[in-house]
Amino acid sequence: MTRRIGDTTELIRAMFDRVSQGRADCPYYAKTELLADYLQKNLPDFRIHKITQRPEVWEDWLKDVCEKNKWSHKNSPIIWRELLDRGGKGLLLGGYNEFLEHAQLYYDVTSSMTTELMMVIAQENLGAHIEKEQEEEGLKTCINPLQVWITSASAPACYNLIPILTSGEVFGMHTEISITLFDNNQAEEYLKSLVLETQDLASPVLRSVSICTKVEEAFCQAHVIVVLDDSTDKEVFTLEDCLRSRVPLCRLYGYLIEKNAHESVRVIVGGKTFVNLKTVLLMRYAPRVAHNIIAVALGVEGEAKAILARKLKTAPSYIKDVIIWGNISGNNYVDLRKTRVYRYESAIWGPLHYSRPLLNLIFDSEWIKREFVATLKNLTATGRQFGGILAAHSIATTLKYWYHGSPPGEIVSLGILSEGQFGIPKGIVFSMPVKFENGTWVVLTDLKDIEISEQIMTRMTSDLIQEKLVALGDKIHFQPYQSAADFLNQIPQTTFEKPQSLEFLNGFERKTVES
Repeated sequence: MTRRIGDTTELIRAMFDRVSQGRADCPYYAKTELLADYLQKNLPDFRIHKITQRPEVWEDWLKDVCEKNKWSHKNSPIIWRELLDRGGKGLLLGGYNEFLEHAQLYYDVTSSMTTELMMVIAQENLGAHIEKEQEEEGLKTCINPLQVWITSASAPACYNLIPILTSGEVFGMHTEISITLFDNNQAEEYLKSLVLETQDLASPVLRSVSICTKVEEAFCQAHVIVVLDDSTDKEVFTLEDCLRSRVPLCRLYGYLIEKNAHESVRVIVGGKTFVNLKTVLLMRYAPRVAHNIIAVALGVEGEAKAILARKLKTAPSYIKDVIIWGNISGNNYVDLRKTRVYRYESAIWGPLHYSRPLLNLIFDSEWIKREFVATLKNLTATGRQFGGILAAHSIATTLKYWYHGSPPGEIVSLGILSEGQFGIPKGIVFSMPVKFENGTWVVLTDLKDIEISEQIMTRMTSDLIQEKLVALGDKIHFQPYQSAADFLNQIPQTTFEKPQSLEFLNGFERKTVES
């Protein structure tokens, strides 16, 4: 006969299997284990699977099993037969003595193990089980989860974003994540309740969820930082004040990202207020990771697709390749020249991959020039319909593309730092067409027939340039676009600064007013 030392509690599962579970240091279980191993080795239909229970948890475990199956058993080991071919609960055989009788009666096999050997094997079993548990815990600590931080975590977008992140669809089902909710002290009670709700999801990819209200600890070892719509600690009454109010928090975040975050951190800026400006400010104050900071434009893209789908009486998901140029949360240009419609019900049908140009399906060009543009402009100006659900979905989808690549052949809009592509001035964050692949993005500069008129380009870039100049104090007043030359000459050379002190922390934990 052979004996198994590594495990102590046996759960036998096969078509005609027996089940034996016992306490890790139980000598009677040791004898049962040796006999069960012998039967498994010599009988083709006899299978065992061992599950170990420590002595300190054995009684509670046994009580739960007996209550669940309506059995009466008090000692170690416990043996039952699982009737897997018939369903239902197992058939209790009993303990050590009953198992020996069962083996003698059915298989004419018994055990002659001495009491001394039983005690030795029992202690070996206990030691092996403790060692195995420690090894498993060590393996868990070796697998570092992806550290995801969400700023302004009391915002509605965060509430809608968490279930998507914990679903496994964004980073993958094989990537564990730890989420940290970052906000000021006033939001602490709400964040605690949000932590409990998140834990209730029982997500297999969620290692932990916690909160952080201490500024100096923010973004510690962060791999992903989601920047939501920020707050300001005072009321603002002018556009200029609103622009300047973004600087202190972005300077703070930039300093903390440089100081605390992982060197490969990815920063994604979403929301509906000054998205481009906040992104370029973060780049300025976190120059080390500026290449890994992006702005989400899929929200505007989703709004445009929804309006077009209602016009065509189709589903928004059937509309592809809408390009958003310019200021994501301001003066932008929705380009439909590459847009195609799939599965459109008409006289012409084709396979699932067949599509038709959208501009060939909407015959009312005046509707596109007037009503479509006006509706989108109104949504951007008021922020209506761009609620927590859309913001969360746009951020999650962009992150998914960033990690796993965008759908092959599709055009994605993304706010990134301009390097002069398409004639866009350098040094501003501008939404443009890209594709995601291999963990990064590629600007689609090879697209044909997407030239933008000088007037439209200047109108968009002048706003973004002015926002940056006013926010940094290089310009006092924000003036509506008048002349392209007036503003293109004001583009400053791009420099990235690293803050030298924490003086800008003042006011972060005071009561905030959403601007």
